[in-house]
Amino acid sequence: MLSIDTAQLAALAEVIRTGSFDRAAGALHVTPSAISQRIKSLEERLGTVLVRRGQPCIGTEAGLRLYRHAEEVALLEQALSVDIGPIAGTAGHHAVRIASNADSLATWLPPALAAAAGDAPGLLFDLTLDDQDHSADWLRRGEVVAAVTAHAAPVQGCDSTALGALRYIATASPAYMRTHFPDGVTPEALAEAPVMTFDRKDQLQARWLQMKGGRKLSPPSHFLPSTQAFVDAALAGLGWGMNPEPLVQGHIAAGRLVPLDPTLPLDTPLHWQVSRIAAPALAPLTGAIRQAARTVLWPT
Repeated sequence: MLSIDTAQLAALAEVIRTGSFDRAAGALHVTPSAISQRIKSLEERLGTVLVRRGQPCIGTEAGLRLYRHAEEVALLEQALSVDIGPIAGTAGHHAVRIASNADSLATWLPPALAAAAGDAPGLLFDLTLDDQDHSADWLRRGEVVAAVTAHAAPVQGCDSTALGALRYIATASPAYMRTHFPDGVTPEALAEAPVMTFDRKDQLQARWLQMKGGRKLSPPSHFLPSTQAFVDAALAGLGWGMNPEPLVQGHIAAGRLVPLDPTLPLDTPLHWQVSRIAAPALAPLTGAIRQAARTVLWPT
């Protein structure tokens, strides 16, 4: 049976979490050489490289799997300390790495994190942002213990909970509408009007174009990897894009933004997936996630 030295595991987890031997040493109150020696010893014992040294340092596949194990152990210890009191030798803070899409982080997720942190002092969050169609991949690779994702089917070893749908509205400024859609939002005009895309993974605009135009359209695109920049750029008339309803409903009501088709929103179902091992310790967070989602997301 494999037994891993807790000091070595903690060193590995901090290096992967912070991306630096020096920052890991500061977090654990030891020297960088001590961190290096612990990881070297663990790699020699396991017979595999766990960290790719660089700026930043990143975990290998085996290193990331051990990092997730370290997170799960820390969460279980935290839950146990609530039941029986503080456990000698455990840290006062525990970082939970979560994958989420940027639009959830910009709308409904922060209140849930704040509520969970308020109920569990010492709980820290380390968020990784990715498209909702790809955030579950972080769970599959063992790099996070939970994820907000568009995928309903549970990743192996995880539980999945439906949260609701984040509604998107295709929006643009009134001036943009007059310039690019003088005769209405037709497929011909949509094929030429500049659109905004979050990044190369973002398919929201393409899906809406298919719904609206009935065929695949490939208009010229700006790339803006920021939820707030999407709203600001739409207000400035740079292009049209799929903006989360909670962020633009006030602008629409005030006439600063115009829906390209008010009868055609795009709802994106979201799910909360969490490692079954960590699920009991993360139950308060899961409850806060579900509560916050109910206030913003549409029922599915």
